[in-house]
Amino acid sequence: MSLKWKWLALLAAAALALGACGQSKQTAGTEKESSNQTAVEKQEKPKKEEKTENEKEEAEVDYAGAFSEALAELEKAKQGGAVDFGKVESIYKEKLQPLVQKRDAEFEDTLDQHITNALAAGKDGSLEPLVVKQIFDKLMQKVFYTTIKHEFTEAEEHWANKEEVKEELEEAKTFYAILQSTVEKRDAAYGTKLVDAINGAFAQMEQSVQNDDALSFALGKQVVDKTLMKTFYLASGALPHGYAAKAAAAAKENAEEAKVEQAEGWAFYQSVYPYMKRHAAEEADYILKQFDLQTDVKMLDPKAVNHAFVRGWAKVALHEYEESKENWGQDKSVITALEGALFINMIEQDIKTLLGDKAYTDLNEQATRYLEAAKAKNKAEGDKWLPQIEAALQQVIQKAN
Repeated sequence: MSLKWKWLALLAAAALALGACGQSKQTAGTEKESSNQTAVEKQEKPKKEEKTENEKEEAEVDYAGAFSEALAELEKAKQGGAVDFGKVESIYKEKLQPLVQKRDAEFEDTLDQHITNALAAGKDGSLEPLVVKQIFDKLMQKVFYTTIKHEFTEAEEHWANKEEVKEELEEAKTFYAILQSTVEKRDAAYGTKLVDAINGAFAQMEQSVQNDDALSFALGKQVVDKTLMKTFYLASGALPHGYAAKAAAAAKENAEEAKVEQAEGWAFYQSVYPYMKRHAAEEADYILKQFDLQTDVKMLDPKAVNHAFVRGWAKVALHEYEESKENWGQDKSVITALEGALFINMIEQDIKTLLGDKAYTDLNEQATRYLEAAKAKNKAEGDKWLPQIEAALQQVIQKAN
């Protein structure tokens, strides 16, 4: 077996076992192709030069420091202290807003508007400071997450220039470092190994650059991306520690605390909503409505939210397998086969709860076998396992209704 496929086998095994330690107890930014690309070369060149200058400016900003400073000020509300919203607004506008606006433009989002409005509402007293803190915190986390995706895309677009690829990968790791504490919290709550999976994927991506192996790089990218999505899902809609469950429990005793938990769930969900919306719109919009701050938190149903997530991710997995089948024999078939497996892994504990441990073990094995068939371009073997995977996912969807 070649080094590339040895790593792929290890990567698949690691990815499919992200939750293997047991869950005992969050593209958001969906990339969209621009339909307005100019065909005039002299217009493209200035854009590329400007982009390079912007990236140099970005590298000089201490995003982690600015983010921490703003959060520290907002955190004062937790101890009943007064928050200097003017200070937070200043930090945001001077250090963070340009990055947010770039991601908004790239991913057709409105995060800057949400953050700016939340800070203004905190300043005029129309929104509780702790709610503002959660919106600011989690939406900035989405910005850092989509910036990781941006850096990966840049690396792939400049694959021929390995020094630039290495720089983009280092920048992605820098932004991930800001998110790592969020991943660690989910590992602590659910007994997962998400941090290990991400660190392992980054290490293999670095090796892929050295080996000039674009497919291996793309597979590592998917592990990082989908593991972060799993993090946001566990934080928002998983049982029993997601914020849907926390908000519903708090609503019985403390309405103010419940609203903060609801806001936290809403903001975490923003990172994965666009991805689910593409292939499971009904489920995606239902979850969004449940987390909406206009929704009475006492009406929030954590089990219904969880089941909507399960149906949604199962439908997304089915789409990935459909893409894999359509692109059989190409790298994309392998990549989407891995994506399908990662979405199955995302709801591992849910499948075990709904259908039993054996059902998940069987589905996990089928996903692994199909991935092996895709990498080997063994169509007969792929055709053997794919119908079983699809039938199992349909059963998950039905059971989660």
